[in-house]
Amino acid sequence: SISCFCVSQKSFSHFLAFLISTNCTSSRTARSEEDKETLWDAWGTWSECSRTCGGGASYSLRRCLSAKACEGQNIKYRTCSNVDCPPDSGDFRAQQCSAHADVRYQGRYYDWLPVDNDPDNPCALKCRAKGTELVVELAPKVLDGTRCYTESLDMCISGACQIVGCDHELGSTAKEDNCGICNGDGSSCRLVRGHYKSQHASGKSKDKIFL
Repeated sequence: SISCFCVSQKSFSHFLAFLISTNCTSSRTARSEEDKETLWDAWGTWSECSRTCGGGASYSLRRCLSAKACEGQNIKYRTCSNVDCPPDSGDFRAQQCSAHADVRYQGRYYDWLPVDNDPDNPCALKCRAKGTELVVELAPKVLDGTRCYTESLDMCISGACQIVGCDHELGSTAKEDNCGICNGDGSSCRLVRGHYKSQHASGKSKDKIFL
């Protein structure tokens, strides 16, 4: 059997308007989500590394395609040239200080030495005039890839100190374990304790602990 029901012309008009409205809203929502994902152009190619060894930085840019401001950053960085420099290559920060030796400062020429491990602004190029106590900020920021601190992999990028893990990834918290293994769990080596006799010129023996 066929069931039939009657709908007034007014009710049908309201129902049709509801369907059209729902369809338009869904289309606008889908289009809005699509626009949100395509506000940015594709990322560009990576720039040349700021250093040839010792760990540097490279960047990639993208362009905002929207008339309004886009959410997010238009530049991203990664580390590069993560190989040790030759022993005679010198310190990267020291090289930047030395580059100012042929520039007069207050009417004089100086040989400049690096000021390392500045707790207040590690990414400014602060140098000390050789043989004096004169310390000068010769540049507001060091070159990208300069270590923030001498005993750390963290590096300066665009004047800000960025965290670098032992895996040489920016923003990584990876650290070496007691065995010197990056992200290790300490199971690849063992702690050894013992004593040995050390003979001194005095003829006395002395116990020492070794690990």
